[in-house]
Amino acid sequence: MYIKVGKNLKTPAPIIVAVHHCQGSATGYSGATKYPSLADQHGFIAIYPNSKSGGGCFDVASTATLTHNGGGDSQTIVNMVKYAIEKHGGDPKRVFTVGTSSGAMMTNVLVGAYPDVFAAGSVYSGVPDGCFFVQGATATQDPPGWANACANGQNIKTAQQWGDMVRGYYPGYNGTRPRMQIFHGTADNTLRYQNYQEQLKQWSNVFGLTTAKNTTNTPRSGWTQSIYGEGTATTAQLVGYSANGVGHSVPQQEAMDLAFFGIA
Repeated sequence: MYIKVGKNLKTPAPIIVAVHHCQGSATGYSGATKYPSLADQHGFIAIYPNSKSGGGCFDVASTATLTHNGGGDSQTIVNMVKYAIEKHGGDPKRVFTVGTSSGAMMTNVLVGAYPDVFAAGSVYSGVPDGCFFVQGATATQDPPGWANACANGQNIKTAQQWGDMVRGYYPGYNGTRPRMQIFHGTADNTLRYQNYQEQLKQWSNVFGLTTAKNTTNTPRSGWTQSIYGEGTATTAQLVGYSANGVGHSVPQQEAMDLAFFGIA
């Protein structure tokens, strides 16, 4: 784990959990993203978890990590958040998570299993919460379970089915759900583009939203922005970005993340 505490921090301070991709590391992802320098500029705490597996992948396949307080990598990350709140003055009401590829999968898992911890998530080239479940996978196996059908965009469900999976990971939870921002490239050959559609189906059902306003060439040429329900790109419950011709994975948009999180 790597924690960057921003300079001139005013507590309680926002927390951003940035989760790396497979074959990555906390130090590598912190160097490849701008959140550490932005933490100094905007006064927040950045947490970079580090996968314990040999392949550098977080477990998103086991029942343990998918379930609230079930153990696994997701609860380990939540414990990091609790540490930052207790030791560094983090704000428990302003905890956010962002991730790329395997880290994007974990971001979906975190907001699904721990909606009482996270206020919003930003997902770069991931898959729906629970899509990567592998029967018999354990939280401690190395490498973690891998779901080819999900990666290939072949795990297709109705919006209701996807939403029921999220709700099932924290039975009885009736509180506010974290807002979601989702990026995916149409030319992604690692986690196929169909996973973008499946994620939008999942979270739109969780939020009870059925329609989206689509705007082409936003925020850049070839990208299409989809805002579900009321609000703007920075205030809506669910916002998607389809990046035409972009492969795996979509480049990090840190300024958009901070704006969506209400930090900048």
